[in-house]
Amino acid sequence: MDPILQKLGEVVEFGKVDKNSPYPPNLKGQDGADELAKKALEAGIAPTAVLTDALVPAMDRVGQKFSENKIFVPQMLMSAKAMGAAMQHLKPFFQSGDVKTKGTFIIGTVKGDLHDIGKNLVAMMVEGGGWTIVDLGVDVNEDTFNQAVSENPGAVVGLSALLTTTMANMEEIVQKIKESHPDTKILVGGAPLTDEFRKKIGADFYSPDPRGAVEYLKELAA
Repeated sequence: MDPILQKLGEVVEFGKVDKNSPYPPNLKGQDGADELAKKALEAGIAPTAVLTDALVPAMDRVGQKFSENKIFVPQMLMSAKAMGAAMQHLKPFFQSGDVKTKGTFIIGTVKGDLHDIGKNLVAMMVEGGGWTIVDLGVDVNEDTFNQAVSENPGAVVGLSALLTTTMANMEEIVQKIKESHPDTKILVGGAPLTDEFRKKIGADFYSPDPRGAVEYLKELAA
């Protein structure tokens, strides 16, 4: 593998955003994801190679470590932030159509719920997997989700909720989307959820962590 891509994968895995970033201490003063992604493209490495050979495997490793409790949310957020910095250099290629995306993923935290850390992690990891993200933010009602699905035919929808009190809202949103767009795949996640609840409300997939969402989307795109 190209040494730039190898290094890029490493800095994303360990959450080194850019050269000025003090985190992690052992990489202080070295190029971060921002500089290395730029260098990779300037060296003539294809944007798809940057994504599939460096970013996706790095976030896979991060997801694996998170699932095994070897790292926790703060480290995962730093890795997601580093990946976001690298993605800024790749986005123009996706938007121009030079690089084909795997599909569109609409994500939002359901109405009544203002938590966004889990949602942001999933959005960043899914984007790193080569999907176009439509992030509707927090406190999102069924009409907003439905409109986004109408505007992005064939998109997959992700619903997040962290409060038990907002789980009922999630059920309403799933029902509304399925009424208007019966073929839409909906995945749900959030601390109080279970697969039993997912079945009860008619959603298609439940994941306890971001990695599960990425794996499910990978299967859909295959």
